[in-house]
Amino acid sequence: MIDNTEFHSMELLTLFAVSLATLVLVLIWFQKSGVRSTPGDKSKPEKRQPPGPWSLPIIGGIHHVMGGLGHRKMMELSHHHGPLMFLRLGEVPTLVVSSAEAAELVMKTHDLTFCSRPTTSITIDIVGSKGKGIGFAPYGDRWRQMKKIVVMELLSAAQVKRIESIRAEVAGRLLRSIATAGARHEAGIVNVSNEVKALAPDLGAMAMFGGKCAMKSDFVRLYDEVSELVSGFFPVDLFPSSRLVRWLSISERHLARGYGRIQSIIATIIQSRKVAENNGACSPDQEDLLSVMLRLQKEESLTFPLTSEIIGAVMFDIFGGATTTIGSTHEWAMSELMKKPETMAKAQKEVREVLGGSRGVISSNTELARLSYMRMVIKEVLRLHPPNPLLVPRESREDCEIMGYHVPKGTKVLVNAFAISRDPMYWKTPEAFNPERFENSNVDYKGTNFEFIPFGSGRRQCPAIMFGTSTLEIALANLLYHFDWVLPDGVSPELVDMSEQYGMGVNKKLDLHLRPIPYYVGDEEVEKIEQYMEFMTWPRQRNRTTHAEAGQRLPVEENWPTPLHLAASPLVEEGGPASRRLIEVPMMVTFSGGHGAR
Repeated sequence: MIDNTEFHSMELLTLFAVSLATLVLVLIWFQKSGVRSTPGDKSKPEKRQPPGPWSLPIIGGIHHVMGGLGHRKMMELSHHHGPLMFLRLGEVPTLVVSSAEAAELVMKTHDLTFCSRPTTSITIDIVGSKGKGIGFAPYGDRWRQMKKIVVMELLSAAQVKRIESIRAEVAGRLLRSIATAGARHEAGIVNVSNEVKALAPDLGAMAMFGGKCAMKSDFVRLYDEVSELVSGFFPVDLFPSSRLVRWLSISERHLARGYGRIQSIIATIIQSRKVAENNGACSPDQEDLLSVMLRLQKEESLTFPLTSEIIGAVMFDIFGGATTTIGSTHEWAMSELMKKPETMAKAQKEVREVLGGSRGVISSNTELARLSYMRMVIKEVLRLHPPNPLLVPRESREDCEIMGYHVPKGTKVLVNAFAISRDPMYWKTPEAFNPERFENSNVDYKGTNFEFIPFGSGRRQCPAIMFGTSTLEIALANLLYHFDWVLPDGVSPELVDMSEQYGMGVNKKLDLHLRPIPYYVGDEEVEKIEQYMEFMTWPRQRNRTTHAEAGQRLPVEENWPTPLHLAASPLVEEGGPASRRLIEVPMMVTFSGGHGAR
């Protein structure tokens, strides 16, 4: 199967070949016709353009960013051309920002000039419902009103608090899934990448649509498909006026079809919810995000009609913003911790000591606020692996001068958060994973420290910061508390692969596989284990046999034939009620007799 990044590369190579042939024909025509360039009007001084690499006719500087990940290629180019760099990517004039000083000028000093979204991007036009949402909408009165609604109603501190129980439920489901997957595998190995990536869409869908929604799984599946399509540079975005490029582009058609199906599902969910509310089947005390939007639609408090299409676009934006942050950051966090066992041990020690003895799912924001070192770990992961290394593109609304350079109206602006957070001017040993660098430091990711802007800054800062980071903390705290983690046999910490690939953000190229060992500790060990089993289930084994031969695996029922607290009694008699034990999965149980085998 060819992934979407390869599709984009093939389309770009086709365009490159066509452009090269066109260039040769143009040069031949110039040579034969004797056409010479004429000097311009010397009375008008040229405006100073930011430096940048050399360009080719038609394709501009596309060749400079091909063959690698865009954020890394642009970081390398900025080392030669400076913190403000001009690139012409196809038809699109592009300003690349790669320093904290330049980012502050763009997102604070001249924020009003650079707070719009590109108006010529085909991708943004599709996934932004032609500007009807919040994340990709152009700057204007409608965007300002929608931003206020999102901040005040949908992603406020009160809403995040309301979602706390949902986060606890989803975190418990994650722990059960990991325990189940480990028990099913002969060596107890779990694909941690898949497990943590499934958490974010599950949580996002429950927060938006509530616990019971017939089409929730279809929505999540289609969103994953669209996410795979939106990766790297879209050829149609580089040549937005070319009908030939749009005709050649397979990706655009696939993206439009996938996004259309998502909006169709949301429209069906909205209609079903309206019917349920009219029939009195919804509790007004438990508003999910969709209920809030429908309430605002009825109130008609905006200067424009809040249509179902706008609601669908906003829901897509919120879902995408939150899930991109949560899924990829969890994956990188576990990978970085496995590469540094001493950091993993320190983080686990804090979580287990601060939160006390064995317990169920950790979900209280008050408790999480006490985990200072774990929060430093999350900061360091976001520094090294920002969810969107190239922040969502901006566009200049008018001519502007930045650092002595002229930036014309309509210039696309890419802020390279990845390059900025690895700038040695601000970060000692910037490539190293070192959470301690945030100890006794006020540097935060909320948009005021421009050397650390994983969520952007200014008017276009991600509004879902609180939702995303609080979920990150809950999930990581539970993973660190309830499991010890071991690399597969033959894999040492330094061999953990950290290669990147594009998706909706930047993910690990190779999935992370680990062996989870459930962790139990406490003064009343037996009761604690029983409490723990409330959310940990033991799966049925795949290999079912009809003869109980020695060495064969027998089916294990969901519930033990003997209650676990009774089965654990000999352990307590041996080690006492304050004993500390690691109970690994899978577990081997030996039966004697036909009744036991059954």
